[in-house]
Amino acid sequence: MTRRKSSNPIRRSNRLQDEVYREMYLLESKRPGAEIGLALALLHAWNETNSLPQDDEIRLWLRQICPLCVKMIEESLEKGCAGWPVTQ
Repeated sequence: MTRRKSSNPIRRSNRLQDEVYREMYLLESKRPGAEIGLALALLHAWNETNSLPQDDEIRLWLRQICPLCVKMIEESLEKGCAGWPVTQ
């Protein structure tokens, strides 16, 4: 998938949030491989923050949403929903 960068910071922030929420939904729906999709969406969002203003709200949002996303990924992997081996 090719990502187009918007010059509008608000539009870019909204796109990043939409991507993360979409991946969270897919993980909640037990879609295979959704853990990786969510992790990548978070990494993309953090990477994009380097080109946004320092006081951008996306940074605050990411600080709030990341712990929840990490917990979702860990719980999914622990349950073995992704077809990955269950780690002990």
